[in-house]
Amino acid sequence: MRLPHSDYVNPFFNAVTDGNAWTARQRALALTAQMSEWSGVGELTSKAAGRHFSNISATHGERLRTTFNALTGLVAEVTKPGRPPLALVSDARAYLQDRAQRAVLVADALRERGDTFFAHEAAGCPPVLIYDYDVVVDGRDLPRPSNYMLLRIKPPEGVEVLDSKRPYIIIDPRAGHGAGIGGFKADSQVGVALKAGHPVYFTSFRREPEPGQTLADVTRAEAAFVRHVQAAHPDAPKPVVIGNCQGGWATLVLGASNPDITGPLVLNGAPVETWSGDVGANPMRYNAGLLGGQVLPMFWSDFGDGVFDGAWLVLNFEMLNPGRTWFRKYYDLFEKVDSERGRFLEFEKWWSGFFLLNEPEIVWIVRELFVGNKLARNEARLEHGRALDVKQIRSPIIVFASHGDNITPVKQALNWIMDAYADETEIRIRGQRIVYMVHDSIGHLGIFVSSSIAKREHAEVASTLKTIEALAPGLYEMVIEDVAGEGHSKHFTVSFAERRISDLPGYGDGRQDEVPFGAVERMSELQGELYDIFARPLVQASVTRASAEIGRQMHPLRLQRALLSSRNPLCGALPAAAEATAQARQPAAEDNPFVLAEKLLADAFEQSLDIIRDVRDAWYEVAFFSIYATPQMRWFGRAFNFERTRKSKEELVGLPEVQSALLHVSSGGFVEAVIRMLILLAEARGTVRRDRLERSARVLTKDEPFRSLPTARRAQIIHEQTLIVEYAGAAAIDTLPDLLRTPEERRRAAEVVQYVPGALADMEPRTLAMLQRFRQVLGLPPATLDVLEDPLTSLTVAAQ
Repeated sequence: MRLPHSDYVNPFFNAVTDGNAWTARQRALALTAQMSEWSGVGELTSKAAGRHFSNISATHGERLRTTFNALTGLVAEVTKPGRPPLALVSDARAYLQDRAQRAVLVADALRERGDTFFAHEAAGCPPVLIYDYDVVVDGRDLPRPSNYMLLRIKPPEGVEVLDSKRPYIIIDPRAGHGAGIGGFKADSQVGVALKAGHPVYFTSFRREPEPGQTLADVTRAEAAFVRHVQAAHPDAPKPVVIGNCQGGWATLVLGASNPDITGPLVLNGAPVETWSGDVGANPMRYNAGLLGGQVLPMFWSDFGDGVFDGAWLVLNFEMLNPGRTWFRKYYDLFEKVDSERGRFLEFEKWWSGFFLLNEPEIVWIVRELFVGNKLARNEARLEHGRALDVKQIRSPIIVFASHGDNITPVKQALNWIMDAYADETEIRIRGQRIVYMVHDSIGHLGIFVSSSIAKREHAEVASTLKTIEALAPGLYEMVIEDVAGEGHSKHFTVSFAERRISDLPGYGDGRQDEVPFGAVERMSELQGELYDIFARPLVQASVTRASAEIGRQMHPLRLQRALLSSRNPLCGALPAAAEATAQARQPAAEDNPFVLAEKLLADAFEQSLDIIRDVRDAWYEVAFFSIYATPQMRWFGRAFNFERTRKSKEELVGLPEVQSALLHVSSGGFVEAVIRMLILLAEARGTVRRDRLERSARVLTKDEPFRSLPTARRAQIIHEQTLIVEYAGAAAIDTLPDLLRTPEERRRAAEVVQYVPGALADMEPRTLAMLQRFRQVLGLPPATLDVLEDPLTSLTVAAQ
């Protein structure tokens, strides 16, 4: 993304102030370049405005037509001939009685929400898990105390958990809310893992941080949790760590700073590449440029006596979709108050749990991630002298994103891959396995709590982790296909398609819209320094611990819950009134014309809020590009606008890892030969079906002599053989006889390699051709018979 130095200089300014050095032709060229830079501003702003208003026209035009057709039908129904004259009077009486009863019941539900809010805060905002648990490690007892704690989930009755199975550790987001969303329902990440017999641990946190707590302390606590789980399950593979939203980038930080302790890392809706997004959408990424960058969290932390109130983050989420959060959510409760009260209160218990962060924590998050975007660029520092490089992670990384997620767009979840790695070749050289999945429509919270996602994506990830570890290093897309069954009995087929960096969603869109964020980062740093010098002393001097607590209690989200709670004397009569109303309840008919008219009015009001939101978002984006995409701002942020240096294959071959591997092209034995041939077959196929991958995983993890290999040694051999295949493909095949020295070894290795892809008739032509080439090099006759049974089973049984 970095532009040449001359692109930032004002050529026209130079032309008119140094006439002796510039010819008329050069002046014309300079003016043309300047106009070209300004045309880029117009291109971005017009593109943004055009997409916004095109979406507004298409979306709201269709909604208006639907509403108008429904209104026309309602009027026709009410005025049709033969309708009793007094029917409307009867309908109006039933409607008014029903709506008055609903109003009482909704008011009581909101009162209960307020009471639950205060009771939840008084209890310290414990996690809203539906499962029982034990606290096994308390972060307050660690050398560097934190408010985090490790919970072990107790399996429900009838569910058996085996300590020898891979443990799961779930890291929930600490982004204003409390913990528990990953285990909010039975069909959730926790539920899926428990049903499969895996021990499940949950990383929770208390409402208030420990004094002086930093993100480095939190990362150390999470690393201590992982080590505790490993010690508790010595016979199990390394635990899988699942990070939801903010917990996703926290999981990356954990893996980058402790690459030796974790198993696979799963990132669900994690905003890692925070500058990325689609023009005409995703307005949240412009907040730093238009609202002050790191100054706001610094100010609100000072206002809170060194503590940042997470309620501001929750309010920010609500403002993304005010029609939903400020109206439709409550109207849905009003409309379904007889059946939805429990679900509403259950969700609001989590949504209303506002958590606190220390000033160093929130400022690190804003400065290093949301404004600086440094984690993706391998420039983030967890603390002084401790840089974070995601390329150091050796565990497989599985990334789940969704096109329906308006908080973490697909590009924010995936584009970090192209910033962290030069290309897919570097991913292989580093021995990394990155697998991504993209859902079509699920929303942000749905990634963690939707039953359909739990039964489909999360269930398939859980059952496929062992096979993912058997993949050769590289970048893959995980594709889930429906094949048979319905509901709980539905089965899926999973395949892994090897991808290039250029295959990532949105790669073809270019990233010129991210260039202005360089100026945002520099402006944020400058504003932070000015605030720190001139304003901070005054703000801190005017705040006391008592005033900070009063400020938190007067936050709009807390105040609305306090006003609608039993602490308000006006709400004292609501419980009795609600009980009496429930006993006398007489719901109006669904086809009551006044009920139908009310629903139309509700839809129209929500649409009006949505139109205001969409126009606001359009203005927001146009204003951002009008300010930060100008040539002057590009010059201002030039030090932060850069593009990864793309190394050629010739340059990468000089890396120590590659040179070391190439020295061993003729070294090794049966293990190295089989792994090399399996990698060559995978290269020939391009896509790896799960049944074939499971057979490969069986050979590499269950059969001797592979089973006796330590996990780290097996991974090292796979990495080394991948590099040999990548950089010495022809020699990798020609030297196979050097690794397999006896006829028996060659025959058995060929049978093992043929067993993995299955029947000859099912093989792709390239796979079959590669298989026959192996046999030719090894001096074996062409394969004509299928190998459908594991050839190493007898050896494994004998070894036992």
